[in-house]
Amino acid sequence: MTDTVSPPTAVDPDKLMQFVGRAVEEAGAALNCALVVMGERLGFYRSLVEHGPCTAAELAERTATDEHYVREWLNAQAAGSFVAYDPATGRYRLTPEQAVALTDEHSPAFVGGLFQIVHGTVCDAAHVIAAAAAGDGVGWGDHNSDVHQGCERFFRPSYAAHLVHEWIPALDDVAAKLARGALAADIGCGHGASTILMAQAFPASQFHGSDAHAASITIAGERARQAGVDVDFETAAADAFTGGPFDLVTMFDCLHDMGDPIGAARHILQRVKEDGTWMIVEPAAGDRPEDNFTAIGRAYYGFSTLLCTPASLAQPVGLALGTQAGPARIRDVVIAAGFSRFRLAAQTPFHNVFEVRP
Repeated sequence: MTDTVSPPTAVDPDKLMQFVGRAVEEAGAALNCALVVMGERLGFYRSLVEHGPCTAAELAERTATDEHYVREWLNAQAAGSFVAYDPATGRYRLTPEQAVALTDEHSPAFVGGLFQIVHGTVCDAAHVIAAAAAGDGVGWGDHNSDVHQGCERFFRPSYAAHLVHEWIPALDDVAAKLARGALAADIGCGHGASTILMAQAFPASQFHGSDAHAASITIAGERARQAGVDVDFETAAADAFTGGPFDLVTMFDCLHDMGDPIGAARHILQRVKEDGTWMIVEPAAGDRPEDNFTAIGRAYYGFSTLLCTPASLAQPVGLALGTQAGPARIRDVVIAAGFSRFRLAAQTPFHNVFEVRP
């Protein structure tokens, strides 16, 4: 008996080289994550905003860095359209749009945090690759600080732009309750950005924040004191937080990270009032994989592979919903836990906001 070998598939040389060119572009984009972090930490972007167009020598002098590195960094940034270059003068500058995206941490268009979390994620990729081969997980607390800090810097501008003025008003009667004075819990609060924003906007209400990552809770407490708000923080898993009964329970970009989201949902059902609300903010996603084959979906699938799925698998149950779970899978979780009402209340390009009620 002889093995049959299929004839080789014909390769279109033009399409092959188009793909190779695409691959080279991707390699440059991967390197650029570290270059953006470098530009932030060494003050290159800030100097370009403060002083305007400059040469490599001028930027190096103003930032007290080595000119050789600055020259190559500037050219890499210009080649990737992250800075503008004028060949006639040999000077580099940030356009107004680049300046906002790269230096204004209050703008919802700020991307510095995105690049920081991507850089940190890639730095830890070897651990995830090993875990995937062994069928293990990698816990959130096992990642480097760029992941934790970048996560807050990535999401906080979006929360600041939408949470108080759009998302909470989109929920039935929640804004009025908070204005009058209510009891609210922010589960999986991380460094406390979302909790503090709500506490500042609704001073008559009491806010309780919890997260399973103790180091994040320490930072959250410090941030709350700096902001001048009184928030009660505790280190606790989502199925073990204390207090209540709550008028409002919130979760921001964390339900899909949990090992047992149904167990967490059941605990919330026990802690929320009969007329209370659970607001779930999750990464924007459709229900079918092809719905998410977009630039944003691609980034979220990358985070799902290297951060969120490993985090879930490192916990009991390890359901691993994935960052692109979609409304139908989130609905299945809350209905399985015993909630009766679920709806999509608001959307942005980066988020879906769900209202859940007992």
